[in-house]
This record gives sequence, C-alpha cells and structure tokens, in this order.
Amino acid sequence: MQESHNLTDLLLSLLQQMGIQATPNSWVFQGIALSGIVLVALICNWVTKSILHSRLRKLVLRSKNQFDDELHQHGFFERIGHIVPAVVIYLLSQLLIENPALLGFLQKTAIIYVLLATVTALSALLNTIEDTYNASNLAKKAPITGFIQVAKLFVVIIAGLLIISLLIDKSPLLLLSGLGAVTAIVLLLFRDTILGFVAGIQIAANRMVNTGDWIEMPKYGANGDVLQVGLTTVKVQNFDKTISTIPTYALISEPVKNWRGMSESNGRRIKRSLFIDIQSIRFCDQDMLNDFSKIRYIKRYIQTKLEQLQAFHNEQHIDATDLINSRRLTNIGTMRAYMQAYLENHPDINQNMTLMVRQNPPSELGVALEVYCFSQDKNWVNYEGIQSDIFDHFLAILPAFKLRAYQRISDKP
Repeated sequence: MQESHNLTDLLLSLLQQMGIQATPNSWVFQGIALSGIVLVALICNWVTKSILHSRLRKLVLRSKNQFDDELHQHGFFERIGHIVPAVVIYLLSQLLIENPALLGFLQKTAIIYVLLATVTALSALLNTIEDTYNASNLAKKAPITGFIQVAKLFVVIIAGLLIISLLIDKSPLLLLSGLGAVTAIVLLLFRDTILGFVAGIQIAANRMVNTGDWIEMPKYGANGDVLQVGLTTVKVQNFDKTISTIPTYALISEPVKNWRGMSESNGRRIKRSLFIDIQSIRFCDQDMLNDFSKIRYIKRYIQTKLEQLQAFHNEQHIDATDLINSRRLTNIGTMRAYMQAYLENHPDINQNMTLMVRQNPPSELGVALEVYCFSQDKNWVNYEGIQSDIFDHFLAILPAFKLRAYQRISDKP
C-alpha cells in the first residue's frame, strides 16, 4: 500500500531527525508507532465526545421530536461515538504496524471493541423504542417488553458468535453449524426464555395481559397492577406495594383473573348476601301491612300485591282469614321487594346493568338475601363506600320488617 509506505517513511524520517535509528520491523519503531496510534485514537475520542456533548446536544434540545431526546437520554450517541477511536486504531495499525502478531492483536481488539460498542448502542436504541412505545396508547393494547428483550438477546448472541469466530479465526457459519450438537443443552439453558417468548406472542396476540391491568394469581401471591410483561418474568405490584414476580409462561398455563373487563365496563359488581335468621320469618299481619304501606319505595308494591291476593281469594272462594288455604305476604318477601326498589332508586347504582335481589337456599347460616348489581363508580375506595352504605341501611332497617340478621354468637337470650 502506497499510503502505508508514505506514512512509515514519514515516521522514520521524523525519528532520524530526532537521532533515533530504527527500521519498520524494529521494536523501537513498532512501540513508537503503537504509542502514536493510541494517542491519535485518544484525540479522536476526545473530539468525538466534544462534538456529541456540545453541538449534537444542542441540536437534540432544539428539535421538537421526542425520539432523539430519548436517544440522547439513553446514551445512544455517546455509545456510537466509541466506534470512532476503534476504527482509527484499525486503520492506522494497517499503515504503521509491520509485526503480524501485533497487527492481528490490534485489529482483532478494534473489531471486538466495535462490536461491543454496537451492541450497547443497539441496546440503547431498543430501550428508546420501548420507552417511546410505553408512553403511547398502544402500550395498553399490547406490551412489547418481551420482544425488546428477545431482540437484545439476539443481538448479544450474534455479537458473541462473531467475537468467538474472530478469536479462533473460524467462520461464524461453522460455529452455527456446530450448535446443532448442543441443541439440547441450549434448550435446557434457555428453557424459560423460549417459553416466555412463545407466551409473549400469545399474550400480545390475544391481549391477555397488558401493562397496567389488575390481575389476581393466588398461587404466586399476586393481586395488583402489572408493572412489566418481560421475556421471562412478569412484575406485579400488589396493593400492599410489594412486588410479585411471575414466570411469563404461567400467564397462559395457570388460572389468571384479569379485572380489565371490569375497568372497561360501565360498572363494578356488588355481590353480597344478607343472612336472615329463619326464626324471624313470618306472615305479615294487618298492622305490619299498614306500616309497610307507609314506606315510599314499596307503597305501590303493597297495594298491588294486596289487590292480587284479594282477586285470587275471590276467584278461589277462599276466606282471607283462612291461615292454611289463603295466600299471604311474608316479611322476608316484602323485605326483598324493598331491597330491590331501594337499589332501583339508588343514584350510585347503574340501572342499565343487571340488578336483582334473590333468595338463596337456606343453610346453617339462615336464609341469604343476595344483592347482585353494579355500582357506577369503579374506584376501589368509592366502590367499597357505596357497598358498605347500602348494607348498613339494609341491616339497620331489618327490625322494621320484624327480621333479624343471623350470627353464630348472639346476645339474644
């Protein structure tokens, strides 16, 4: 190479002017040449950093695009800058170094450094893409953390193969062909990674779990919001602020309760029972009916029921005083009608969703009147307040219907 000879001759003439006699193959020349190469590389590195930290930083701050700001924050440009001194060492070593062993060492070291700098730069780029994506509305539909981690792993593996092939002076394709013999070991070592990657595809394709979802997995002690869906693990922040870590593949192989449907719906379900002491259930007498008729929510219900019973008795020729053959209202049935009417008039209950009060089969706890409805406010604190207020009222009004709530330990004699 003509440039190589010119540069070597120039360096030799400078040494002769300094009174140093050397030849291109001498260790004196090689040592001085190596020192010069390192010095030039350090100067290039300083110049590159100065440009990146001053001029490029100003351009990034002036730009209205947020993507370049994220690139700068993750150190992408700084990591790319590390390639410059490595390229300088590689090129100058070809021009000045005559010793084959030293030349090979410098060039391999430069290439390895370029590969490592490229890996770190690509990692910063992928981190930028992930942060930009997570800041968008698309992140609520499909997380990409797992795919970003797969991409990083792929980059690291490729760089590792190239570095190994460079060190042993073998083709990377030869290394890849040799991986077939250790496939079982690779599958064993990367079992969780492979399972997590496959699970991540299914999770993203079916929108099973997204970042921010409230999920429950009692087996793993998880009950809270999903922080991150990674390649091998899913992080869940529980409501007590602890963090549960779940294998990603467990989301498709284990039972998971996802509350996203509730969050996206128009209400949050209230499903709670009021247990009535069976011994307090009775037919309504006239005094009770007169009192019930004064209750606003069931006034019309009492009138309609009494008219229906009167019509039935007249049709069947039954005396209303006949306690066995006649039909009569019960206090628990009237209480159930009151609970239904109360919920239908409650401002915090969604009237467009399922709303009912049903009687469950009797048990050792008494007769359960179950409330099934949906509150309009889905906020946890407000929801619990609405639910508690409703049952506070139902419990307090039981004596008006001559009913008692069941409890195992009672102070009643």
